[in-house]
Amino acid sequence: MDFKEIRERLAKLDTACLCDCGKRVRVMDPEIRPIIQGVKMIGKAHTVHCKADFLTVLKALHDAQEEEVIVIDGEGEKIALAGEMFAMEARKKKLAGIVVDGGCRDVKGIREIKSPVYARYITPSAGTSSKIFKTQVQVNCGGVPVSPGDIVFGDDDGIIVMTEKEVSEILDIAENIQRIEAKAIRKMGEEKSLTDVLNFFDHYAKVSKKEDSRLIFTV
Repeated sequence: MDFKEIRERLAKLDTACLCDCGKRVRVMDPEIRPIIQGVKMIGKAHTVHCKADFLTVLKALHDAQEEEVIVIDGEGEKIALAGEMFAMEARKKKLAGIVVDGGCRDVKGIREIKSPVYARYITPSAGTSSKIFKTQVQVNCGGVPVSPGDIVFGDDDGIIVMTEKEVSEILDIAENIQRIEAKAIRKMGEEKSLTDVLNFFDHYAKVSKKEDSRLIFTV
């Protein structure tokens, strides 16, 4: 399965149903939040490691290719390593987005540009531009390892990271989960309760007896 197909299928899903497929999915720290709501980010990681200095981020923005995500390990420093012009450049180059384990600024401008940006902090204070760090190496972003080429998928719930192989192995399962949940939601819209669309009572009884059981949809 090529990346184009993976991207098209992921675009119809959400991070939550992929997380429901298994524990191999790497989930970034929930403190890394989207600056823009309602916009999905799907692309291959183009990694940066830096600390309180954005010069190497500029290098990554120059080097990155279409549909890549700039993933910045800023060591969680409360310093802005990206802003409006970075988001504008990402949009012009058709990058998939920017993730900063650190700070960003110019929030109003980023929201007007509508290029996906995620950050741990929002701060007006910018880093320096006088040090050179590394790009395209494995980094730690949001508490998980990210390697160049890993698939980075973000939505309003947060960001997950997987290899192409890992994504390919769970896409069918994730799509089935989403179909079942959509059917359950339709049933709830028809006056069914949440417990009506689950095996809640049977599961609850078994758990109370310390028997093995699993909560599942019954629609």
